[in-house]
Amino acid sequence: MEQASPPAGSARNRKVVLRDYISRAPREDDMALVDGGAVPLRVPEGAAGPAVLVKNLYLSCDPYMRGRMRDFHGSYIPPFKPGSVIEGLGVARVVDSTHPGFVAGDIVSGMTGWEEYSLIDKPEQLNKIQQSDIPLSYHLGLLGMPGFTAYVGFYEICSPKKGEFVFVSAASGAVGQIVGQLAKLHGCYVVGSAGTNQKVELLKDKFGFDEAFNYKEEPDLTAALKRYFPEGIDIYFENVGGPMLDAVLLNMRMHGRIAVCGMVSQHGMTDPSGIHNLFCLVPKRISMKGFIQSDYIKLFSQFVDYITKHYKDGKIEYVEDMSIGLENAPAAFVGLFSGKNVGKQVVCVSQE
Repeated sequence: MEQASPPAGSARNRKVVLRDYISRAPREDDMALVDGGAVPLRVPEGAAGPAVLVKNLYLSCDPYMRGRMRDFHGSYIPPFKPGSVIEGLGVARVVDSTHPGFVAGDIVSGMTGWEEYSLIDKPEQLNKIQQSDIPLSYHLGLLGMPGFTAYVGFYEICSPKKGEFVFVSAASGAVGQIVGQLAKLHGCYVVGSAGTNQKVELLKDKFGFDEAFNYKEEPDLTAALKRYFPEGIDIYFENVGGPMLDAVLLNMRMHGRIAVCGMVSQHGMTDPSGIHNLFCLVPKRISMKGFIQSDYIKLFSQFVDYITKHYKDGKIEYVEDMSIGLENAPAAFVGLFSGKNVGKQVVCVSQE
């Protein structure tokens, strides 16, 4: 049966909600596409404070969102609420605003809902995008949180020196592809790992990695790393955890640095596997540090200027994997955890 048209001055609002908390790898049926009814295309009168109504254009699929599907309140970001719309980073167009910093037609990036229209009640957390020849969706990756994560992790955590040996896991992903290119620009030797031969070729042919390998084809990860790093690893940008981290620890050089960005191999485990070779930190004087990009937000404008310049100069390449339609957002997100995406996973909700 066809749905009735929404009243004048309003629009139908489909949204993706979380059905319930999970303690395993996410599945598509953990989320549901629902009809949120008609939404007025105005900020409601009597709102508690300034607010912005946006039409979502692009949504970002990021591994950290898996953690928000757990009934766990001890993280740096609270869990989603079952039955409520999923939240994530997005690029949107302002439809109406009662905040003096935004007007209808502005393009913004920031935290929004997985829905067609969102009311943002903390508009001070939005970033206004100055439109240029760079695609808007790139503000969710290259010029967004993943790119900033790469920038902060490599320069602030790894403290690189020219000529050092750098290893990046999950290297074709949204963060890894940028880390590797930053390392090459810095004059480092760079090797990346990925889960398909297509991604391995992408690392070498498009992103300029010196070498790359398919970890699924390596029965002995310690030996594989020894083959690519006969003199050892100075910097490891950690995205996967598990056996790869154990193998890296055995191959680190004296005074090596490990930036712990994520551990995607452990996301779906109720009993995560332990690390056996942590003692290597002691004799090799290795520094191993976890980080969250938002702790370095004062560097964001510096990061945007730096990456924009190198991208426009053709010194940084970028690959994104675009799914079309809000209805395909759950599948796009779930695909992150089996490596289906090639590059940064984005969902296009609307191009209007």
